[in-house]
Amino acid sequence: MVGISLSVILLPPSSKNMNCKYFGKCGACVIYEGDYDSSLNQKLLLNQQRFKSFYDGEISVFRSQTAHYRSRSEFKIWHTGEEISYAMGNLEKNGSILIDECPQVNQFIFELMPKLLLEIRSENIDFKLFGVDFLSSSSGEIVVSCLYHRTLDSLWQETATKISKKLNIYIIGRSRGQKVVIGQDYITETLNIQNRKYQFRHIENSFTQPNAQVNEQMVSWALENLSSVGGDLLELYCGAGNFTIPFADKFEKVLATEISKSSINAAKENMRLNGVQNIEFVRMSSEEFVDALDGVRVFNRMSHVDINTYDIKSIFVDPPRSGMNELTCQFASRYEYILYISCNPETLYRDLEVLSKTHEVLEMALFDQFPYTHHVEMGAKLIKKGKIR
Repeated sequence: MVGISLSVILLPPSSKNMNCKYFGKCGACVIYEGDYDSSLNQKLLLNQQRFKSFYDGEISVFRSQTAHYRSRSEFKIWHTGEEISYAMGNLEKNGSILIDECPQVNQFIFELMPKLLLEIRSENIDFKLFGVDFLSSSSGEIVVSCLYHRTLDSLWQETATKISKKLNIYIIGRSRGQKVVIGQDYITETLNIQNRKYQFRHIENSFTQPNAQVNEQMVSWALENLSSVGGDLLELYCGAGNFTIPFADKFEKVLATEISKSSINAAKENMRLNGVQNIEFVRMSSEEFVDALDGVRVFNRMSHVDINTYDIKSIFVDPPRSGMNELTCQFASRYEYILYISCNPETLYRDLEVLSKTHEVLEMALFDQFPYTHHVEMGAKLIKKGKIR
């Protein structure tokens, strides 16, 4: 492992480590000994070793801020007599720990947390409240979801509206089969990517990248690694268009698929917000899409797409933690370039065993979305073997 280095370090931290009084007790952070740099280097060394059979170059590393990096977070609500507190699972995973702050969350959520708890207590809407979720933009627009084991009535709605106005936030009340929206159920995030600003609508209770600053670097890295290949782009697992919208600036046309109906709807709204017109979104799984392109099955959802008008040379994939199955890997192998973003290095390794039969890895990157944990996101750029670089 001699000679391994951090080839790219971005977003310089404000300190060597996050100052958290719950380190070693709270289960949200499992790496708490030593400073941030040492824990990041451990992640790098682990993944350099993991992928050495596929790639022996330097892994570009994109670091996180050391504190206030999460734009969404979930907390339990703990009741002790008439008092309530935020709670997290403990490090031993056999109980909970009461907390009054969390320096993981961005500054806006951090400052809101005690104020919100005070209002909930003083306004007596804490009965059977068991959880509070926060979703924030980088400019401080916040949606708070309050989770209950009871039906929410008009009095709750009136009180929540009062708190919403006082704290300048949106509030969602949730119980079984019920969702009460005070204001709106989304925030609008602005990402700075390659000197351009993109807007994204992030909907409460749907997936969004939790670390906005690292996400900006991740999207930028993806654009840099596919911007010069030409042709059109195919994207699988596109979600709400986090990568798709910026990719539209680099390709003539983009064809993107996603199985979630709500994500596809959000992606289309994000396309509208950014004035993009050269993307076609299709709601189907990767397996269905392969069947559609190969003529195995006919889908009405593909009726508006003339695949013969596309000149696809590159495929971009950002699958869930389970990765891609072998069929989808074989399908991806048809294209000259493959760009793979993975939230699970173990399934990325498994998929590279299939992809490496036809492609070689040109570049790899590590994105530290989740400081003080063992989790990382990895990026890999592959080119078909025998193709002139």
